[in-house]
Amino acid sequence: MSVWSGYLTLILQGALVTLQLTVMGSALALVMAFLAGLGRLSRFFAVRALATAYIEFFRGTSIFVQLFWVYFVLPFAGVTLTPLQAGVLALGLNVGAYGAEVVRGAVKAVGREQSEACVALNLSRYQRMRHVILPQALPLMLPTFCNNAIELLKGTAVVSLISLTDMTFQAQVVRAQTGNTLVPFATILILYFLMALAISAAMRWLERRMARAVDGIRT
Repeated sequence: MSVWSGYLTLILQGALVTLQLTVMGSALALVMAFLAGLGRLSRFFAVRALATAYIEFFRGTSIFVQLFWVYFVLPFAGVTLTPLQAGVLALGLNVGAYGAEVVRGAVKAVGREQSEACVALNLSRYQRMRHVILPQALPLMLPTFCNNAIELLKGTAVVSLISLTDMTFQAQVVRAQTGNTLVPFATILILYFLMALAISAAMRWLERRMARAVDGIRT
């Protein structure tokens, strides 16, 4: 039992790395989603083109290839990242591309009468977006953002390919040292599931809070 407790500790240490990847990758994905999603709605062609190119590139290529490029190819251009930094960058950019379409769709879904009311009140484009459109669009984004965050959590397993000691990597270490496949992979299966449940619960709480806040914004 003492041996297996040591192996469990190893996997839990990997779970902390997975948690770091998920939190930091989700933060980057959220920033990229809003930048690219709102960029697709810009009045300027160059901004729209740049946002579209980012979205189509990262949605249209494999996360495995993106991760390998970030970690193995960028050093040839003088940019060397740690495995954790490479994982966060690849996952954040990849999931952010999917999130960008969520942002764009939610903003477009806000009723036209809201924009017309803002124009009647002589609000600037920034004021309309900041104080009226985005607060109403955010609750529409949250369910899909929740799915994206869970997908990012599950996608963290790919970083084991660049020897980052996340819990999938540690489970492989335990399997190699013990010859037992069931225990380590059943353990990480449960841990992934519990983390996904925590994300879902947090998002449902946030949805309820934002839904109440939006009731005071609608005109």
